[in-house]
Amino acid sequence: MTCIARLLGPVLLAVLGALFLASFGGGSFAAHMVIHMGIVAVAAPLIAYGLRDTRLDPLPGTLRVSPMLASFIELVVVWFWHLPAFRASADASLILSLVEQSSFLVAGVLLWHACFRPKDGRLAGTAGLLFTSMHMTLLGVLLALAPRPLYGDGDGDITCFGIPLSAAADQQIGGVVMLMAGALAYLLGGILLLAGVLRDGETVRERARW
Repeated sequence: MTCIARLLGPVLLAVLGALFLASFGGGSFAAHMVIHMGIVAVAAPLIAYGLRDTRLDPLPGTLRVSPMLASFIELVVVWFWHLPAFRASADASLILSLVEQSSFLVAGVLLWHACFRPKDGRLAGTAGLLFTSMHMTLLGVLLALAPRPLYGDGDGDITCFGIPLSAAADQQIGGVVMLMAGALAYLLGGILLLAGVLRDGETVRERARW
């Protein structure tokens, strides 16, 4: 499983990078969100799992952070870059947009890395992922239900991967992508960690009986 994660993580990141370059300048929030969610909810956990306890471990030894702190760091990073002023600045600058996507990757790997460490307790990892699922859900709902487009000038059509969309529809789709992909990925991760805790507890009770 670890070897598969080490292979798929970089491959997926390369695919997302190609999508990012192909879609940059189109002004599509939905395209941005597809790439963003691909990085933090799919590529980041694969990379974090693959690098765990290796020489390339990004946070060896005492430099590790708790799952809740890592979740809060990701919250700050994600909400910061989705403020309209900063979103507009990133859309207008390739360099700044690369910084944005890099910060998503770093925050995502930091979070999943913290939650994958069983020695610190999988319950803490479960709490960190569920908290992340909550703030991703909140932001996704706010974006999907906003009464007007928050990004761009709101006039004319936007091209999202070759599909023309109105600014309002483009933002709504982006919000739904965050709501579904982001929230579900973290929720599923939290449930799997919790299932592992319950399974280990049942194993301990069975051994105690014998």
